[in-house]
Amino acid sequence: MISLKNINKYYSTGNHELHVLKDVNLEIGSGELVSIMGSSGSGKSTLLNILGILDAYDSGSYHLDNTLIKSLSEKKAAQYRNEFIGFIFQSFHLLGYKNAMENVALPLYYRGISRKKRNIIAREYLDKVGLLDWAEHMPNELSGGQQQRVSIARALISEPKLILADEPTGALDSQTSENVMNLFREVNKLGITVLIVTHEHDIANMTDRQITLIDGKIHETSHV
Repeated sequence: MISLKNINKYYSTGNHELHVLKDVNLEIGSGELVSIMGSSGSGKSTLLNILGILDAYDSGSYHLDNTLIKSLSEKKAAQYRNEFIGFIFQSFHLLGYKNAMENVALPLYYRGISRKKRNIIAREYLDKVGLLDWAEHMPNELSGGQQQRVSIARALISEPKLILADEPTGALDSQTSENVMNLFREVNKLGITVLIVTHEHDIANMTDRQITLIDGKIHETSHV
């Protein structure tokens, strides 16, 4: 599913060049549930952005589903993101002026699916995450855990092969975090590859494989 070979990434800061990712090599198979850990500044968010085709790498190679991801046009990159990847963020990124159903349905809007059909499908996915009764509620009427479940339903509705989650439990209490991780495990059982960036050891321990980044290098890969 994911193959990274000798990935390097630099950022220019004034007169200095910051080497953020250093010869990163990583293989993640289809259907794996993987966590990436690392302290602030370790490069884990940069790595996630590269995996999500949100940022380019400077050298090396990245293959996603056997396709080389390099120097894609924005249109082509958007196509790959829409076809392969579902994103989940710590801050949920829900639209405050749309209800839960409309937020979940949003990816289908960009695919040109009619409002009636996409709302029917969105309700099905809200049901999958246990929030059908909250379909008409606005984000500010939902708890943090509920908002995260809405964002998971939104990621799932496009039927991605890969879900990238950036600190998905960072804003949640411990019990809600455990509930969200159990949902990720259920999603993973459907055959979807799930990659979670986290700094929380208890969250990483709920994945099947842990990868640690230190100063832009993969320091350790362990299986739980």
